[in-house]
Amino acid sequence: MTSFDVVGFGALNVDKLFKVNRIARVEEESFVTGFEEACGGSAANTIVGLARLGCKVGFIGKVANDREGKLLLKDFRREGVDTKGIIITKQGRSGTVMGFVDLKGERALYVDPGVNDTLELEEISKEYAFQTKFLHLTSFVGDKPFQAQKKLVEILPENVKISLDMGELYARKGLKALEPILTKTFVAMPNAKELEILTGKTDYKKNAELLLEKGVKIVAVKLGSKGCYVTDGKENHHIEAFKVNVVDTTGAGDAFCAGFLYGLIKSKNLYDCGRIGNFVASKCIMKMGARTGLPYIKDLKLLD
Repeated sequence: MTSFDVVGFGALNVDKLFKVNRIARVEEESFVTGFEEACGGSAANTIVGLARLGCKVGFIGKVANDREGKLLLKDFRREGVDTKGIIITKQGRSGTVMGFVDLKGERALYVDPGVNDTLELEEISKEYAFQTKFLHLTSFVGDKPFQAQKKLVEILPENVKISLDMGELYARKGLKALEPILTKTFVAMPNAKELEILTGKTDYKKNAELLLEKGVKIVAVKLGSKGCYVTDGKENHHIEAFKVNVVDTTGAGDAFCAGFLYGLIKSKNLYDCGRIGNFVASKCIMKMGARTGLPYIKDLKLLD
């Protein structure tokens, strides 16, 4: 059995991205100027980012035996992601996301989770999940896979570190619901808005401290164009974003997670982890879609 640097565990979706003149509100009309289809899912994007940076990666998730499911698996294999942890079911449909991206790169997303939300602990190979340095968790829409994640975290061996990118969906569940995962989390990478939803408070530095109190060892707060704030309780850094031409912000947070985790795998200090995270995110937002712009290992030379 191969041992991995990171195994992702999250929803697998095909993103159907529509370029629009503007995002329409209720009773309004807008028009489509372009369309792209791409494989997505938050953990999946991060895992592809890590694969491109030369890490050994796998994935735990679920797809249906349909066009979208085949597309998701094919894309992973092309990127060098191990797919043995992915469950393929004969029933139902694979997850999809309809996204609308305006001229500024702002977006509105509609998720159709499909079989993602039927994933249960019994279907997951524990051996697969335990053969990794990091298990990277991201959100599902439904409760079944969330419960599966919680139960898996409970039985994880000590040597497997949890990495959590909660997303808005899990932030909305509140601190109490997330506590069983947070107490075991090594690194949490929320954005400032998710922290505000989670705690009801606006100060992201205080919110980061609160996560540390819950047992999280490292908190990296994503601040969009303002970069990131990183703390482990002993040291903290605000790290400026790289100035680039923004085309599409889809997947920027996932890209940051890939860079930050890469830094941790390579035993970099906190500041450098944040800087690599910002760098990978900056490359991502210069292209349309969540994965197109993700850098390769050779691109990291630009950081030296």
